[in-house]
Amino acid sequence: MGYSKRQFVEAAFEEVGLAAYAFDIQPQQLESALRRLDAMMAEWNAKGIRLAYPLPGSPQLSDINAESEVPDSANEAIITNLGIRLAAGYGKTLMPQTMMAAKQAYNTLLSRAAMPVEQQFPGTLPAGAGNKPWRIYDDPFLPAPVDPITVGTDGPLAFN
Repeated sequence: MGYSKRQFVEAAFEEVGLAAYAFDIQPQQLESALRRLDAMMAEWNAKGIRLAYPLPGSPQLSDINAESEVPDSANEAIITNLGIRLAAGYGKTLMPQTMMAAKQAYNTLLSRAAMPVEQQFPGTLPAGAGNKPWRIYDDPFLPAPVDPITVGTDGPLAFN
């Protein structure tokens, strides 16, 4: 079990300096921060950083008490980057250490999400001497590449 969405929002408020034990966070502020969290995670998902975060179909369908199921390695990046996004709305300036931690944690997520693009030899490449199936085919070139339907960085779509 990972952090719930509420825990991410409350931790981001703590990062900004508006901890729940010192300030009364209103339900409207929690909902606004939840929308910012959902928007940030949707943006990251579009960039290829897939963290198994449950993205809602609309802001009204987002449940603040839902489990996020993101890996533990992403918690710091989510909390600090959400804190940066929330700070401007509350007139807060963040410490340089927070900004640096957010950048380093985001770079870690980017490096984990970076996948080299798989390449195939083109169908116009001549087959070498040990690669010629001259007994079966009379084609001196390698077979044409297969273009699978991909579902993101997770791999090709498989039909069972």
